[in-house]
Amino acid sequence: MQKIMVCMKRVVDYNVRVRVKPDGSGVMLDGVKMSLNPFDEIALEEALRIKERVGNIEVLAVSIGVADTQQQLRTALAMGADRAILVQSDTAVEPLIAAQTFLALVKKENPDLVLLGKQAIDDDANQTGQMLAALWDRPQATYASKVEINGTKVQVTREVDAGLETIEVDLPAVITVDLRLNEPRYVKLPDIMKAKKKPLETTSLDTLGVAAGQLIKVVKTDPPPQRQKGVIVKDVAELVDVLKKKGLI
Repeated sequence: MQKIMVCMKRVVDYNVRVRVKPDGSGVMLDGVKMSLNPFDEIALEEALRIKERVGNIEVLAVSIGVADTQQQLRTALAMGADRAILVQSDTAVEPLIAAQTFLALVKKENPDLVLLGKQAIDDDANQTGQMLAALWDRPQATYASKVEINGTKVQVTREVDAGLETIEVDLPAVITVDLRLNEPRYVKLPDIMKAKKKPLETTSLDTLGVAAGQLIKVVKTDPPPQRQKGVIVKDVAELVDVLKKKGLI
């Protein structure tokens, strides 16, 4: 194995309380803290750990987004990625377009393994990894909670409804990672300074031969309903009575 490509997305930081625009056309992003998608950050951490175990592997971080996405890619470089590529786009990119873009980068970079989060926390689509594997015509392993490299094969433990499932796929392959795979490392100031000198290339959808388009139309965005106040009951009998009145039992 010589190269691992990690696909990453810029999202609203998970600590930020998301606010819906007054007209319901989407989520307010002005002045909101943005960060790497947590699942993608886990994917990057796994790539770095594989590099530390195997050695002599290039870790490439790639992303699609506005010019400010360079900030998140610099964070990836500070974590330990060797270089980064930003496919600049001022419009939102849907999963299929993202998969086609990553496929163009795969053909250009020829990675042995592509890692990405199982989903992004903004749209929760959980589609890009699977679409990329299908377009690339390579094996995929989703919801990975453990990854072991064995020469030209990789053994992946997956989290499924019934428990854990272990599969083996040939490289090159696409792996989407789950929350319990690892805990991303803390970025230190010296690493941030070093990241400023690492190469970060900027390209575009047109340059990669990808046609941007809109297949999904957001009709309306609504905030979640406010939670009702809780009811205090004196004993189990009163609790049962309340639940019966609400039609819950």
